[in-house]
Amino acid sequence: MKLIYRNIKMVYVIAVMALITTASCTFDDQIDPNRPSLEGVLNNASVDQLNNLVVGVEAAMRNGLGIQTTGSGTLGRELYLFDADPRNTGDLLGKNGINLDNNSFYSTAPFAGRYRSIKNANILIESANNTEAIDAQQRAGYVGYARTIIAHELIDVLKSYGRARIDVTDPDNLGPFLDLGPALAAIITLLNDAQSDLNAAGTEFAFNLSSGFDGFNTPQTFLEFNRAVLATAALYAEDFPATLAALGDSFFDMGGDLTVGPKHSFSLNSGDVTNPVFKIPDNNGDQIIVHDSWVTDAEAGDTRVTTKTSVRTNPTSQDDLNGTNETALYASNISPIDIIRNEELILIYAEANIRSNQLTEGVDALNVIRNAAGLADYAGAVTQQALIDEMLNQRRYSLWAENHRMFDLRRYNLSNTLPIDRPGDQIFNVLPTPLTENE
Repeated sequence: MKLIYRNIKMVYVIAVMALITTASCTFDDQIDPNRPSLEGVLNNASVDQLNNLVVGVEAAMRNGLGIQTTGSGTLGRELYLFDADPRNTGDLLGKNGINLDNNSFYSTAPFAGRYRSIKNANILIESANNTEAIDAQQRAGYVGYARTIIAHELIDVLKSYGRARIDVTDPDNLGPFLDLGPALAAIITLLNDAQSDLNAAGTEFAFNLSSGFDGFNTPQTFLEFNRAVLATAALYAEDFPATLAALGDSFFDMGGDLTVGPKHSFSLNSGDVTNPVFKIPDNNGDQIIVHDSWVTDAEAGDTRVTTKTSVRTNPTSQDDLNGTNETALYASNISPIDIIRNEELILIYAEANIRSNQLTEGVDALNVIRNAAGLADYAGAVTQQALIDEMLNQRRYSLWAENHRMFDLRRYNLSNTLPIDRPGDQIFNVLPTPLTENE
């Protein structure tokens, strides 16, 4: 991030803006669009310039997403990525005692992707605060949006790296890395500040978001997304009353559609990008192979096994690794990827109640998830430990290959329960901070 924050140019920011052509936005011609300057938007930016920055923030949220998903999924023994790069089946599984590299794509790309979105969001905040082109309500909308996205991206940094720089506004005076607890406290403050902004933003944003935010594209509905992110942060901070309170103000719905929630959108339009986790079925050169344990450990009749994965026509192996199933998580290369959805919120509700010893409420929530997967109601022991185990198992199957499993095991000190695929392999549960970030 030192590199990102000290060397990033506005040319990059504008280039990122072009990535989302599915945003349902149109933009007026810009002055000298081929040679934009950072100073040009930081002082008295036009509404068009601010709206371009909004698009850039959302677009950059997708940077490094595929590598982050497959990297954490491999560490968490959810999947293997069989492609031409041996590091995907070597480094990430600790083959022959090798350690993770802090200067390889799997450690640098997710970090860079998250902080590029954060950088764009900080530029948006500064630009919105330094222009006379918008009124107070509109300004609050831009700032509330940007702060919420920053918080979301920082949570993803923590999940992958175990620590994060929170104060990165000044590229020449970056704040220190904070460990999980202090970082989450700062993120929660940021989300509550964003709530105040969104409450002051009126009934409509002055900007458009992509189709992935349909249903969450006004200050009031975007605030429901903000509260969902807050529920996640509070859960990870083990503040369970705050988790439940935030869920109550989010789009959490025990009886609702499990798929509802903001999403990353993709398209084949010029300048846009496609879903980085989609793989062509039965492809031999580039495929996400399901870890056999995910298939064999599943409860009989669990439809998530057959809807999220499929059995390969031709068995495949690489680097002494094998798997019978491949990903079927996304139907095409333009399928959206969930940012957060109601299914995850119900699992958060279950966890917060179980950890608060409200066991009946926890069981009720878990049964919603189980029944949606074709399973009967939970029939095991109704003790806190048994229900924690059941909750983690439901998260394992509902949130497969979505950058959750590695962190779930780490926060419950269960990483040592993962299988060793080959003699000499190791278990890692956190990515190394990139070399450029060494303090």
